[in-house]
Amino acid sequence: MTQQFNNFDHELGWEDEITKDSGEFVSLTPGDYQFTVVNFERARHTPNPQNPGKLPACNKAIITIQIDTAEGTATLKHNLFLHTSTEGMLSAFFGAIGQKKHGEPLRMNWNSVMGATGVCRINKRKGTGQYADQEFDNIKSMIYADEVDWSKVLNASQPMQNGYQQPQQQPQGQQTSFFQNNTTQPTQPAQGNFSGF
Repeated sequence: MTQQFNNFDHELGWEDEITKDSGEFVSLTPGDYQFTVVNFERARHTPNPQNPGKLPACNKAIITIQIDTAEGTATLKHNLFLHTSTEGMLSAFFGAIGQKKHGEPLRMNWNSVMGATGVCRINKRKGTGQYADQEFDNIKSMIYADEVDWSKVLNASQPMQNGYQQPQQQPQGQQTSFFQNNTTQPTQPAQGNFSGF
């Protein structure tokens, strides 16, 4: 009962009153954008038996990033596969949030990614199936913090110190979730840079 009086996300009953309208969909112009990690999920990649692709079963991190622009906020999901064949993508992510430097080893610390900021490159990806006639924003790559050209970052407010901003601490008992944002995007499985997985 106390949950309804707090600002926490919670399950709705079938007859609860709703008031919040959906946010307007923001389509990004391809280019470089500063982002904030707003959610992180641990998951498992299981190849499709009919089209297994090259990547075997492995752990995966589903990272949700938020990109604030003058037109509004875009929220994108990005799959990071914990496999040696995709180690470069993992390095690029941790490099973008300022935790990894080129040529230096890093023990991945997933507990530190919430609230971290970095810069990524956005392009467009063609939809598949029922979305084949649409284009979606896609995270093409992450940019190491020491390689960011701030004159090309389309939503640059001000460069981060040493390319890394400390994650903001969440109040105890409050968890950031993908659904706290006021933006919506068409439901489409996150595919990242790998298709057919």
